Amino acid sequence: MRHPLTALERERGRRLGDLLRRARGARSMTDVAAEAGISAETLRKIETGRAPTPAFFTIAALAGVLDLSLDEIAAACAAADDAGQAVA
Repeated sequence: MRHPLTALERERGRRLGDLLRRARGARSMTDVAAEAGISAETLRKIETGRAPTPAFFTIAALAGVLDLSLDEIAAACAAADDAGQAVA
């Protein structure tokens, strides 16, 4: 059984989706997803926060395609930790 996500996990997922959407810019979701080896629907779910805890290798693949470092991604998502008291 999977445990429900916390408010903090959902907020991290929202921040991740925002970062990926901005990094993708004008590129199509389909092109980016194909280049990363994932489905466009998976990317859509991540970007909209419906998949707030994607697999590490999915994020690593997207980072490579979008020219983001994993450090940048971690920092953007960790910002949710700062707001965690208000979110949780």
